[in-house]
Amino acid sequence: MSTKSEKSAELRARRKLRIRSKISGTVERPRLSLYRSNEHVYAQVIDDTVGNTVVSISSFEKGSKKRASVELCKELGKKLGERCLAKNISKIVFDRNGNQYHGRVKAFAEGARESGLQF
Repeated sequence: MSTKSEKSAELRARRKLRIRSKISGTVERPRLSLYRSNEHVYAQVIDDTVGNTVVSISSFEKGSKKRASVELCKELGKKLGERCLAKNISKIVFDRNGNQYHGRVKAFAEGARESGLQF
């Protein structure tokens, strides 16, 4: 018998595969992959044609030991957007990695949009 956490992890993995089968990053529109753990948030902008990470950011940068709150995630989204614009990336494809578009994931996406990224 599986536990509730095992079942939810299995469902998230299914959602992730379903999303990734439809989403792929290109040179013109790289993929913004967002990973959310209990404590932190990690994001990468990936060109899937060659498998390179173009830009990355995390709430763990610079020794930050604070939990990634909604406000911090919005700031991280803005910083990532600024880094992307500095590398002449203005359009991306958003990959939420099977997570609900809610809370920290939504705040990160809104912050990235505010900085000028289009997706």
